[in-house]
Amino acid sequence: MIQKQLAEGFEALGIRSGDTLLVHSSLKSLEGASPADVIEALLALLGPEGTLMLPTLSYLYANRDNPVFDVRRTPSNVGAIPEYFRTEYPVLRSLCPTHSCAAVGLRAEYLTGSHHLDETPCGPNSPFSRLRDAGGKVLFIGCGTRPNTSMHAVEELSRPPYLFGPPVRYQMTDAAGRTYTAICMSHGFAGVSQRYERLVPLLPEGGYAAGTVHTALCELIDASAMWRTADAKYRADPLYFVDTAE
Repeated sequence: MIQKQLAEGFEALGIRSGDTLLVHSSLKSLEGASPADVIEALLALLGPEGTLMLPTLSYLYANRDNPVFDVRRTPSNVGAIPEYFRTEYPVLRSLCPTHSCAAVGLRAEYLTGSHHLDETPCGPNSPFSRLRDAGGKVLFIGCGTRPNTSMHAVEELSRPPYLFGPPVRYQMTDAAGRTYTAICMSHGFAGVSQRYERLVPLLPEGGYAAGTVHTALCELIDASAMWRTADAKYRADPLYFVDTAE
């Protein structure tokens, strides 16, 4: 019953069969729902032509102090739903020590398969950039739009002064068990706090929708509109989407 209710709510928000969808989420915002309820509702709605992707960021586990990443085993640190998705579904997970994503569906390989080619967390081969190229959407379930990882990919176009920290040399293990060394830049954000919710009032008509699904305020952003709007704003005002420390 709850899966049907969730699917109907997500459809009313604007998610359609065949969509390519990235989901940020807060499980506690959906009272009585399990991670499986959320994922199954979305998969049923997206159908066989759609693709579901969740961030499986692991920067708390793979970092300068512990520069080791195993795409099969390193856990995610961004909530219960992404970790359940990573461990319980036949996902493809992108090979990035700090900003990986996991996906299932028609475009899963396209979204995740080339992340290792980038030397930055959210570069042109990352799932975040490819979501834009695939005409995708970004869904926020009960978490607001501040944790919008895709904005890092937009930031990397103009590289505002706070963005990058020093490079880190990682030991990386891929899905086939092959281990090698790779260098990836870190994101710095020294002296600033992220304020990506400021994007919403700037989006054009049709680029944003919001509504309550079950017990959660959910928000849906068109990825292409987000990129166009945010990139223009970054170039006009590089500090618009952050607060600086006093």
